[in-house]
Amino acid sequence: MVISQESVVWHTRVRYAETDQMGVVHHANYPIWFEAARSEFCRQRAIDYAQMEREGMILPVLELKVRYLKPAYYEDALTVITWVMELRRSLLRIRYEVWRDTLKLAEGETLQMLVDKTTSKPLRFTEAIASRFINPL
Repeated sequence: MVISQESVVWHTRVRYAETDQMGVVHHANYPIWFEAARSEFCRQRAIDYAQMEREGMILPVLELKVRYLKPAYYEDALTVITWVMELRRSLLRIRYEVWRDTLKLAEGETLQMLVDKTTSKPLRFTEAIASRFINPL
Protein backbone atom coordinates (compact mmCIF):
# COMPACT_ATOMS: atom_id res chain seq x y z
CA MET A 1 0.00 0.00 0.00
CA VAL A 2 1.50 3.32 -1.09
CA ILE A 3 0.13 6.53 0.36
CA SER A 4 1.17 9.71 -1.43
CA GLN A 5 1.02 13.27 -0.11
CA GLU A 6 -1.92 13.91 -2.41
CA SER A 7 -4.04 11.15 -0.87
CA VAL A 8 -6.17 11.03 2.25
CA VAL A 9 -6.65 7.93 4.39
CA TRP A 10 -9.89 6.89 6.10
CA HIS A 11 -10.19 3.86 8.41
CA THR A 12 -13.17 1.68 9.20
CA ARG A 13 -13.95 -1.72 10.66
CA VAL A 14 -16.44 -4.02 8.96
CA ARG A 15 -19.65 -4.17 10.99
CA TYR A 16 -21.88 -7.22 11.16
CA ALA A 17 -24.69 -5.31 9.39
CA GLU A 18 -22.40 -4.80 6.37
CA THR A 19 -21.98 -8.53 5.77
CA ASP A 20 -24.08 -11.25 4.22
CA GLN A 21 -24.90 -14.60 5.81
CA MET A 22 -21.40 -15.88 4.95
CA GLY A 23 -19.70 -13.00 6.79
CA VAL A 24 -18.57 -11.38 3.51
CA VAL A 25 -19.10 -7.66 2.98
CA HIS A 26 -22.03 -7.00 0.66
CA HIS A 27 -20.94 -5.19 -2.51
CA ALA A 28 -23.30 -2.25 -1.88
CA ASN A 29 -21.18 -1.09 1.08
CA TYR A 30 -18.16 -0.06 -0.98
CA PRO A 31 -19.82 3.06 -2.46
CA ILE A 32 -20.87 4.04 1.07
CA TRP A 33 -17.26 3.72 2.21
CA PHE A 34 -16.15 5.74 -0.82
CA GLU A 35 -18.51 8.53 0.24
CA ALA A 36 -17.24 8.45 3.83
CA ALA A 37 -13.63 8.57 2.57
CA ARG A 38 -14.50 11.42 0.19
CA SER A 39 -16.04 13.34 3.10
CA GLU A 40 -12.85 12.80 5.13
CA PHE A 41 -10.83 13.97 2.12
CA CYS A 42 -12.85 17.21 2.07
CA ARG A 43 -12.44 17.73 5.83
CA GLN A 44 -8.67 17.26 5.66
CA ARG A 45 -8.45 19.66 2.71
CA ALA A 46 -10.62 22.32 4.43
CA ILE A 47 -13.35 21.94 1.81
CA ASP A 48 -16.59 22.90 3.55
CA TYR A 49 -19.15 21.02 1.47
CA ALA A 50 -22.05 22.17 3.67
CA GLN A 51 -20.99 25.78 3.00
CA MET A 52 -20.77 25.04 -0.73
CA GLU A 53 -24.36 23.79 -0.59
CA ARG A 54 -25.47 26.92 1.31
CA GLU A 55 -23.85 28.94 -1.49
CA GLY A 56 -25.87 27.01 -4.08
CA MET A 57 -23.24 24.53 -5.31
CA ILE A 58 -23.62 20.75 -5.28
CA LEU A 59 -21.48 17.87 -6.58
CA PRO A 60 -23.76 15.04 -7.75
CA VAL A 61 -22.16 11.75 -8.72
CA LEU A 62 -22.41 11.13 -12.48
CA GLU A 63 -20.49 7.84 -12.55
CA LEU A 64 -19.47 5.24 -10.00
CA LYS A 65 -17.08 2.39 -10.76
CA VAL A 66 -16.03 -0.38 -8.41
CA ARG A 67 -13.72 -3.31 -9.12
CA TYR A 68 -13.86 -6.01 -6.46
CA LEU A 69 -10.56 -7.87 -6.12
CA LYS A 70 -10.83 -9.82 -2.84
CA PRO A 71 -13.57 -10.13 -0.22
CA ALA A 72 -13.67 -8.22 3.06
CA TYR A 73 -15.05 -9.96 6.15
CA TYR A 74 -16.75 -9.12 9.42
CA GLU A 75 -14.40 -7.32 11.84
CA ASP A 76 -11.74 -6.60 9.19
CA ALA A 77 -9.89 -3.34 9.79
CA LEU A 78 -9.91 -1.52 6.46
CA THR A 79 -8.14 1.48 5.04
CA VAL A 80 -9.62 3.52 2.19
CA ILE A 81 -7.16 5.72 0.32
CA THR A 82 -8.65 8.60 -1.66
CA TRP A 83 -7.13 11.06 -4.13
CA VAL A 84 -8.14 13.34 -6.98
CA MET A 85 -7.37 11.89 -10.39
CA GLU A 86 -8.74 14.78 -12.45
CA LEU A 87 -10.25 18.19 -11.93
CA ARG A 88 -11.25 20.35 -14.87
CA ARG A 89 -13.85 23.08 -15.30
CA SER A 90 -16.84 21.50 -13.57
CA LEU A 91 -15.72 17.84 -13.40
CA LEU A 92 -14.06 16.04 -10.50
CA ARG A 93 -12.79 12.45 -10.73
CA ILE A 94 -11.79 10.81 -7.44
CA ARG A 95 -10.04 7.47 -7.07
CA TYR A 96 -10.41 5.02 -4.16
CA GLU A 97 -8.57 1.93 -2.96
CA VAL A 98 -9.76 -0.34 -0.14
CA TRP A 99 -7.03 -2.21 1.73
CA ARG A 100 -6.81 -4.80 4.49
CA ASP A 101 -3.23 -4.55 5.71
CA THR A 102 -1.13 -5.04 2.55
CA LEU A 103 -3.90 -6.64 0.47
CA LYS A 104 -5.89 -4.47 -1.92
CA LEU A 105 -9.54 -5.57 -1.78
CA ALA A 106 -11.21 -3.12 -4.15
CA GLU A 107 -10.63 -0.05 -6.25
CA GLY A 108 -12.98 2.45 -7.75
CA GLU A 109 -13.70 5.96 -8.81
CA THR A 110 -16.43 8.55 -8.93
CA LEU A 111 -17.03 11.28 -11.47
CA GLN A 112 -18.86 14.30 -10.11
CA MET A 113 -19.96 17.59 -11.62
CA LEU A 114 -20.15 20.91 -9.83
CA VAL A 115 -23.61 22.29 -10.58
CA ASP A 116 -25.91 25.08 -9.49
CA LYS A 117 -28.25 23.71 -6.83
CA THR A 118 -31.27 25.53 -8.27
CA THR A 119 -30.78 25.26 -12.02
CA SER A 120 -28.63 22.09 -12.20
CA LYS A 121 -26.40 23.88 -14.72
CA PRO A 122 -22.67 23.17 -14.59
CA LEU A 123 -20.45 25.62 -12.71
CA ARG A 124 -16.70 26.11 -12.96
CA PHE A 125 -14.66 25.33 -9.90
CA THR A 126 -13.30 28.52 -8.38
CA GLU A 127 -9.53 28.66 -8.04
CA ALA A 128 -9.89 28.54 -4.25
CA ILE A 129 -11.97 25.34 -4.27
CA ALA A 130 -9.96 23.70 -7.06
CA SER A 131 -6.66 24.28 -5.27
CA ARG A 132 -7.98 22.61 -2.11
CA PHE A 133 -8.94 19.51 -4.05
CA ILE A 134 -5.56 19.36 -5.79
CA ASN A 135 -3.07 20.56 -3.16
CA PRO A 136 -2.64 19.09 0.34
CA LEU A 137 -2.75 21.60 3.19
